Amino acid sequence: MDSLTFYTNPMSRGRIVRWMLEELGQPYETVVLAYGPAMKAADYLAVNPMGKVPAVVHDGRVVTECAAICCYLADAFPQAGLMPENRAAFYRWMFFAAGPLEQAVVNASFGWKPGTVQEAGRTGYGSLETAVGAISDHVAAQEFVAGEAFSAADVYVGSQIGWGLQFGTIPRTEALSAYWDRIKTRPAAARATTLDDALISKDTRE
Repeated sequence: MDSLTFYTNPMSRGRIVRWMLEELGQPYETVVLAYGPAMKAADYLAVNPMGKVPAVVHDGRVVTECAAICCYLADAFPQAGLMPENRAAFYRWMFFAAGPLEQAVVNASFGWKPGTVQEAGRTGYGSLETAVGAISDHVAAQEFVAGEAFSAADVYVGSQIGWGLQFGTIPRTEALSAYWDRIKTRPAAARATTLDDALISKDTRE
C-alpha cells in the first residue's frame, strides 16, 4: 500500500491539498504543524527547507507547493480520474493560477499595482483585472477548467477562486461565481472542510 503523509495547518493553503487528498479516496496520514518553531524545526526543514506547509511525502518522495502537489497526486493516482485528457488546458490553467493570478492577488492585497506600462509588462500578469478577466472568460465558456469533467485543476484553480471571492481579493464576476457554485458542494470538498475546521484550535494559530 502507498505511504502518504500530509503536512499541514488548517489555517493555510493546506486546505487545498486536503481537498485534493479527499478527492483521491486514498488513505493518508495527517501531521499538523503549528505556525512558529514547529515549522522551522530541523526534522520538518528536512522535508521542506522553506519551513512552510503544505507538503506531502509519498513513498519517500517529497512534493511541496500546492499546484505541484495537485499535479503529482493526479498523476500518481490515475484511478481517481483527476488527470484529464486535455493536458494542455490542465497545465495551462493550473500554472496560470499558481503564477500570474496568485501574484496579482497577493500584490494587490499589499496595496501595490503596476504604475507604468513597463511595470505591467515586467509583472507577468499586467493587472489584477487582466488576470481575473482571463480566468473568468475561460470558466464562462465551459463547465470545468480542463473541459467537461472535474479534475485536479478544479481543486486548485477553484480553491483560488473560492478563497478570493469569499475574502474579496478577487473581483466578483458572474462567471466566477457560477463556476464556484458548480464545484464547491462536491462531497470531497465538504469532507475536507469538516476535517480542517475540526483541527482549528489555539495551538495551530500560534
